[in-house]
Amino acid sequence: MKFMKMPRKERILRYLLTKLTLTVIVVFPLVSRAQGNTNVVVDEIIAKVDNYIVLKSELEGAYQNYITEGHAPSEHEKCNFLNSLVVNKLLVAKAEIDSILVTDSDVDNNTDQRMQIILQNAGGSAEQLEKTYGKTMAEIKVELRDQIREQLLGREMTGKITKEISVTPAEVKRFFNKIPTDSLPYYSVDVEVGQIVSVAKVSESQKEIARKRLSELREEIMRGANFNEMAKKYSDDPSAQQNAGEMGYQGRGNMVPQFEAMAFKLRVGEISPPFETSFGWHIMQLLDRRGNEYNSRHILISNTPSVIDIKRASRYLDSLRRKILKDSIKFEQAAKLYSDDKATKEHGGFFSDPEGGTKMQSKDMDPVVYFAIDTMKVGEISRPLAYRTDDGKQAVRILLFKSKTPPHQANLKDDWFRIESATLAEKKAKALDKWFRKARTDVFISIDPLYNSCKIME
Repeated sequence: MKFMKMPRKERILRYLLTKLTLTVIVVFPLVSRAQGNTNVVVDEIIAKVDNYIVLKSELEGAYQNYITEGHAPSEHEKCNFLNSLVVNKLLVAKAEIDSILVTDSDVDNNTDQRMQIILQNAGGSAEQLEKTYGKTMAEIKVELRDQIREQLLGREMTGKITKEISVTPAEVKRFFNKIPTDSLPYYSVDVEVGQIVSVAKVSESQKEIARKRLSELREEIMRGANFNEMAKKYSDDPSAQQNAGEMGYQGRGNMVPQFEAMAFKLRVGEISPPFETSFGWHIMQLLDRRGNEYNSRHILISNTPSVIDIKRASRYLDSLRRKILKDSIKFEQAAKLYSDDKATKEHGGFFSDPEGGTKMQSKDMDPVVYFAIDTMKVGEISRPLAYRTDDGKQAVRILLFKSKTPPHQANLKDDWFRIESATLAEKKAKALDKWFRKARTDVFISIDPLYNSCKIME
């Protein structure tokens, strides 16, 4: 079994172009039809690794997903997917042998987050999701939870194998010098952009407006108005247009604490008074409860900041901007101390790739940000700009246009971080390859003869 199946030249190019941190852990689709494939795969076991199995549906689901992304059919790539699946199972098997554990809370939290993403992709409708997957929500969650557990175990095992690996500047230079000139990628414009964000704080008077509006809707429902129709018409929950406010059965920990607490406080059929969560104000009707699961429907009225609230955030950032321009505080320090954006504040406010590099190709930037800096000079800090955060909150930000590198072929001066990352990735890959060759003798591995051409065990 080989981790590094592709030729070194192709592998290096992939490292430099995609900047992927080394990982062999992949969560594959639950079933291939969920990716739009209407051909149902008759399931069968195609590989066994100790007590773990690889199903044909896992391989076909991953491969069909690859095809639907626009890639040309390739038996070589299908073999690579099978190789990854077997490697994943080996990592998990060895993790259990070596007593590496992951906590139930980590598994549950990751599963809940993934379920929310899957549900959103299905338009927020649990019924549509069940129809798409051909399984109940409970079955989908159990299957996904098993995948997440294996993913986390595999990552822990990978981390254990590679945690002591690092690279020196000399190794980075040797790595770069071995790359043929015709294999060096050509990068488009690189930019470094930072932001400091202030989410508009909603005043108590605005919150009271939302609460009163929801109280009026509740009164209409109590007088006989249809809850579902009211949710479709008035709820600020985007999924309400598909699910009419019905949330489907949820277990403990799936929803924000205030929502869950209300669900377990109500009697079946009862409609709550307005209550607040981080999303705004809700009224909820409990439809059913069975053990630690409940089914409910709700109407959400978001807490919307007023013009005055947004101006207050803008004045705050303008004041901070003046301090930075006077050099009373560095931009990076101000971002870490005061920015409301968790994703960028840990990097001194700078947008970054998955590996932490702050030089971003223009094509990978948020178009809104890129258009904003298009009229700025390098080194300039913008005045406060209003925008909506990824979770829909109204906010204001200032942008620092730190640097701009013109289109260029990869070189050590401009792309050190990229090349260092690629050097480290190859070094880790070699360590994992060495580990795989030894580890495969410690557990039972069997692969269906139909896949002998993939040469997984060679």
